[in-house]
Amino acid sequence: MTTVLLTLGRLPKALDLARGFAKAGCRVLVAEPYGWTLAGASRHVAREFKVPAPIKGKAAYLAALREIVVHEGVDLVVPVSEETMHVAHLAGMLPEGVGLFTMPPNEVLALHDKASFVRKAAELGLAVPESAPLGSAEGEALARSGPVVVKPVHSCSGNGVSILLGGEPLPVADAAAPAVVQRFVEGAEHSTCTVAQCGRVVATMVYRGAVMSGSVAVAFERVEVPTIAAWVERFVAETGWSGFISFDFIVDAAGVPHAIECNPRATSGVHFWEPNDIARAVLEPGWVGPVRVRPYRTLQQFYACLTETQAAMLRRRGFIPALRSLVTTRDVSWDWRDPWPFVSMIGTSWPIIWQAITKGARFGEVATQDVGWYEA
Repeated sequence: MTTVLLTLGRLPKALDLARGFAKAGCRVLVAEPYGWTLAGASRHVAREFKVPAPIKGKAAYLAALREIVVHEGVDLVVPVSEETMHVAHLAGMLPEGVGLFTMPPNEVLALHDKASFVRKAAELGLAVPESAPLGSAEGEALARSGPVVVKPVHSCSGNGVSILLGGEPLPVADAAAPAVVQRFVEGAEHSTCTVAQCGRVVATMVYRGAVMSGSVAVAFERVEVPTIAAWVERFVAETGWSGFISFDFIVDAAGVPHAIECNPRATSGVHFWEPNDIARAVLEPGWVGPVRVRPYRTLQQFYACLTETQAAMLRRRGFIPALRSLVTTRDVSWDWRDPWPFVSMIGTSWPIIWQAITKGARFGEVATQDVGWYEA
């Protein structure tokens, strides 16, 4: 039996992956700084391990993961979310024959860096917004010429992102927290999630936010945009990518997709696939599919959408549409054959809820703060 280690368990996409690998006949383990999590509550997870958070020490985090791999006879390590940038550094640390479903750390970090990703895509002749480092003459010129987006080169969930109108002064550059100035592209925002093997796209899901919590989508609608799928396929082929890889796009008025950033990891688009098909796509490098799509056009994270519905009621704006969406949209975590993750979600999500309350922040802003990669 193949033993798979997921390196995060708190997010719904970890639960989908756990269910998929278990249905594919694997023994599923979860490593998680929180200890008890959404995925860990599933009957499909054999065991969950509490590990140090990367933010408290990268070396200790990697050592804890390696210890689990050795002692539990793990065959494949699959990173789930923002911790991917840390987990990639297990390359070269694992016993012979143990797989790691991501690329080497230098390649992962080059795409996580919002400035170097844009340079890479531009070199390949793919459409991306004109960008320049904050504090450079080029960045100042961009800001004078029209609206721009300023964002840290290492961030997630929209943290630290600001939009400035043309001519507005840029923030002061900070060498300790580098940022990029990017030309603002007007249009519809879309996101993707792709599973790739050796430069070959096995499946790509294109979706857009249906309900937002700040800049983070908590309900999603799948769509078909062939130009976006073609952009992704070319990037994956040119980079020889293996693992999950995701992008955010703006499609302009002419229908041209501009990739505004890359997430070299899985995103919420994974929820739209049948979990056991995704497991097979990861486990079998030569597998050609199909990767079946679940019979839902929209999906939601129920408790996050409930919070947004309550907020809409208090604002006295948008409450009825939010309520209608809440009661008619399928939850990403609910499965009557495995109900405990959904039922226990308040408990397993309590560390995130508590941080959101005490810091006055949205769930998406705090959900991965302890596992993200925020420095060069």
